[in-house]
Amino acid sequence: MSGIPGDTGPAQDAALTRAAQSGDVSALALLLERHRPGMRAVALSLLGPGPDVDDVLQEAALVALRRIVDVRDPEAVGPWLRMVVRNNCRTLLRAARRVEPMEAVPLPASGATPEQVLQNHALRDWVWEAVEALSPTLRLPLVLRYFSTGVTSYQQIAEACAVPVSTVRSRLNQARAALAQALTAAAASAHDDMTRRTETSWQEARETLAAAERGEFGAVVKDRYSPEVSLLAGGQRLGGAGLLLAGMEGDLSAGVRQRPLHVVAGRSLVVWEMELVSPPNDPDHCPPGVAWIMSLEGSRFDRVSLYHAARPPHAPAPAAA
Repeated sequence: MSGIPGDTGPAQDAALTRAAQSGDVSALALLLERHRPGMRAVALSLLGPGPDVDDVLQEAALVALRRIVDVRDPEAVGPWLRMVVRNNCRTLLRAARRVEPMEAVPLPASGATPEQVLQNHALRDWVWEAVEALSPTLRLPLVLRYFSTGVTSYQQIAEACAVPVSTVRSRLNQARAALAQALTAAAASAHDDMTRRTETSWQEARETLAAAERGEFGAVVKDRYSPEVSLLAGGQRLGGAGLLLAGMEGDLSAGVRQRPLHVVAGRSLVVWEMELVSPPNDPDHCPPGVAWIMSLEGSRFDRVSLYHAARPPHAPAPAAA
């Protein structure tokens, strides 16, 4: 379709929106194509010509993927898409004035996490299939940015991936562009049940920690991890299965416990975000949390990268009276 009738064709917009909300991939793609000229016009009016326009449009497509079910008036999907673009442009302009990255991905007004939004709408399997089509280098920052809850800022992602913040920005830009192409291919393929995959991963995280507390972590590593598994931190390989076992045993001996807070489970990448509970007699023993970022080769984990949450700053002692 060569052009888009600005606010015309509300009946067709409504039909496409309802179909997209029911999980019709082609309907959402057609909606984005119909309204692309209007979305681009908004971006150009606020940003002027340049590469930021394409970045904002790609970001808007991701928002549409996550939140098309939030559109209450299907006939007004065009203004809704342009509003998304306008908000993204304003966020970009504010960030440029501050000369600092945004610290968190904006969440829906309901307060739900991006992962919860994905779990609740019919396009979630399609979205995940498209994410799986990305290269590992692009997939990791995209998953952390949009689907994790505690490793979302550019700085946190840079630390977890052991790359500069500028590289994170570049890879996210590439990932968003690649995702737009990957979605088309994913639409025609069969999709795994991501809800079932996530529920299974939650159970595996709990069972792994329970087994470790029973002294059976070695059996879990032998069963679920590759014999050549690599343990990394800050992008540096620290060791293999032996160090993984020693680290867990050392933490348990010191009285440290872990509790799963959030799980992201794809076919080739799994993220377990854990709360770290220090022993009562040493409350500052460990940082507040750790993310296990694990890649899968077949059915076994072959890489485990640990990202520890920063310790909160200590409050200054009150001044003496």
